[in-house]
Amino acid sequence: MTATLDFPFAAPPETGALIEAAPGVLWTRIPLPFRLDHVNVFLIEDGDGWAVLDTGIDNKATRAVWEALVAGPLAGRKLTRLIVTHYHPDHIGLAGWLCERFNIPLLTSQTTYLSCLNISLSPGSLDNPVYRDFYLGHGLDEATTAIVATHGHGYLKMVSPLPPTFERLVAGDTLKIGGRGFSILSGDGHAPEQLMLYCAADNFFLAADQVLARISPNVSVWAVEPKGNPLGLYLRSLRALIAEVPADALVLPGHQLPFRGLHTRARELIAHHGERCGLISEACRPAPKSAAELVPVLFKRELDAHQMSFAFSETLAHINHMLHEGVLAWAKSADGVERVVGV
Repeated sequence: MTATLDFPFAAPPETGALIEAAPGVLWTRIPLPFRLDHVNVFLIEDGDGWAVLDTGIDNKATRAVWEALVAGPLAGRKLTRLIVTHYHPDHIGLAGWLCERFNIPLLTSQTTYLSCLNISLSPGSLDNPVYRDFYLGHGLDEATTAIVATHGHGYLKMVSPLPPTFERLVAGDTLKIGGRGFSILSGDGHAPEQLMLYCAADNFFLAADQVLARISPNVSVWAVEPKGNPLGLYLRSLRALIAEVPADALVLPGHQLPFRGLHTRARELIAHHGERCGLISEACRPAPKSAAELVPVLFKRELDAHQMSFAFSETLAHINHMLHEGVLAWAKSADGVERVVGV
């Protein structure tokens, strides 16, 4: 699937080490205790110091990695500011601690700041009966519903309290870092108003999680926006990147290896989601199906309750997109579970 991509780095940096990924840009990896076991963090030369892009989650191991970095390979040059691409805990988790520890400002989108703050202030909000009924009404079992409904509690354990103020970054503006200007871009679908930075002078693109080389970023519908169309927004964002960023730009992503071939990979991701919509359409032809019943159509492997919660939410994203496009319609239901059928 990715044979046409060019990978200039054969391997990532070891934990606590740095690689120069682009002129004046250092790349390190922060371990994560998940199946996707790392997040890429980039440091951009900023005068007499380094601007940091993303953080890792908040735990003792991550704090220790940062302390080792500033005492070791980063010694002698300060951290100047922290840029956070989106509100997921592997990217924003240590933001509060880093900003306080090194007395640096937080720069991010308004949506990212408020999304993180909202979950942190109300971690149990998804436990509301209205939200629980939403998941049960789409055929999800009680065990998985309980996992999804307590998502905010797990989030809170991975995110340090945010600074009380932030500096807003807005798509279409230019961010000056050191002597260079970075075009601020915004993507959607994986996370609302996810920030990305493009440096035309050196032709590299800090892509966050919008475009990854070997996996498709999770695109999910959540109960707070039950009729949302994040997949439609994600596909729109991919097409915008093809128009806005050159095909030969070096992509520095939030996970996995840097690569060249942005347009190729964006089109692969568009085609991938088109294929998944096709699978759903075919499955709904014989009889109406609920979102829970369609999960095995897209996810063939056995899933535990935690994995099932994300698989269900991503399946629903495809359903909502197809409903939006008029490819599916709601079917009548006698048992109270919502099902869709092909049009």
